[in-house]
Amino acid sequence: MDFVTLNNSVKMPQLGYGVWQVEDEQATTAVRKAIEVGYTSIDTAMIYQNERGVGKAIKEASVPREQLFITTKVWNSDQGFENTLRAFDESLERLGLDYVDLYLIHWPTPEFDQYVDTYKALEKLYHDGRVKAIGVCNFEIEHLERLLQECEVKPVLNQVECHPYLQQNELKDFCAKHDIFLEAWSPLEQGGDVLKDEVIQKIADVQGKTPAQVVLRWHLQKNNIVIPKSVTPSRIEENFNVFDFELTEEQMDEINQLNRDRRKGPHPNEFHNR
Repeated sequence: MDFVTLNNSVKMPQLGYGVWQVEDEQATTAVRKAIEVGYTSIDTAMIYQNERGVGKAIKEASVPREQLFITTKVWNSDQGFENTLRAFDESLERLGLDYVDLYLIHWPTPEFDQYVDTYKALEKLYHDGRVKAIGVCNFEIEHLERLLQECEVKPVLNQVECHPYLQQNELKDFCAKHDIFLEAWSPLEQGGDVLKDEVIQKIADVQGKTPAQVVLRWHLQKNNIVIPKSVTPSRIEENFNVFDFELTEEQMDEINQLNRDRRKGPHPNEFHNR
């Protein structure tokens, strides 16, 4: 496993396991398998409705809690200072934990304009030692700029949709300038056209790897944190086996040329679901 050092000196596995769209009971089996394979970073969220299942797998794991890196998130309907503190307690109870390693704001929902107050609640949780690190998801540059101006603790990362067809270069440059990591959700474009792309397939053939492994390797070499999701045991293993090869500079450049600024998910400025 490769680790990154966040801007508050906390170490985080660069490759993690995501459980979006995994049902609660299924999450227990899937996370148990992921931990057996070697994943130690698990990414969940209140809105995924599988924190209990994830917590059960953590409790049953042969790996000690302090060696695991657990992320969860506050949902849009729980934003605001007091609401966020309550939502965090509820997430902790469902997970069966007394702290989480990383707590994130799930979406900025700028229309409601609560993300600064929400982030200040995250700062309190951080200062109280109940979370090891805090950050955000789906924040655009203007949202990050506001946090940097109005809040004290810099986010350690920004988790956003990112894959070869949506490389987020401008946002990533801004984050890098402020020592904020970019973490990729939907790193494989949800198993979409990216994995069928001729360029990706050609590189996979040359490397003797699958298209998914090539894309994950590209993320790692771009210094992205990445959280692929699968409930298929063989794929969970496949997605983890990306540390025994490297893409050449030429192969990296070929994938870098694939950017289309094409999203699978909503644009953060337009997503206001509660």
